[in-house]
Amino acid sequence: MSAFPEAQLSHVGYYVRDLDKMVAFYKRVFGLVVTDQGVSTRPGSPTMAFLSRNPDEHHQIALATGRGAEAPTTVNQISFRVAGLEDVRTWHLRLAGLDVGPVDARNHGNAWSLYFLDPEGNRLEIYTPSEWYVSQPFGQTFDPRKSARELREETAAMVARDPTHCPAGEWSAKVAAALV
Repeated sequence: MSAFPEAQLSHVGYYVRDLDKMVAFYKRVFGLVVTDQGVSTRPGSPTMAFLSRNPDEHHQIALATGRGAEAPTTVNQISFRVAGLEDVRTWHLRLAGLDVGPVDARNHGNAWSLYFLDPEGNRLEIYTPSEWYVSQPFGQTFDPRKSARELREETAAMVARDPTHCPAGEWSAKVAAALV
């Protein structure tokens, strides 16, 4: 059996009720820009908007009309990775000023995450990985107002109590070996 060709997740697309409201939210909160928009040739002819923050990616999010007024979200989460724990802390402050509603700060041991909802109830995540692995699901709330040093110390103590913990690099090496 040959190895799979490289494939990386690059974007997500989903149906929305109010395209203009959703585009405005993603532009305001994440600084995305509209890279294209138009009407699809698919059945139902949804109007679509494509948004990105990466000039090398035509779109990172594709939004299409067609979600019914009473249709619940089927999105578990849409996650945005940031460079480090200081960025998570900065996003926490930014989100408080953007009136996005409640923000749930979760320490998963292997990552620090901020969860909140977009205007149509889709759960969004801002996260950064930690230097540890611990079996998932795992987590507890954390206070993003604490210093990065304090949060790392708390996380190190928290994961040390779990028998599945190990350095993230060790876990990554196991996954890499399984992908060969």
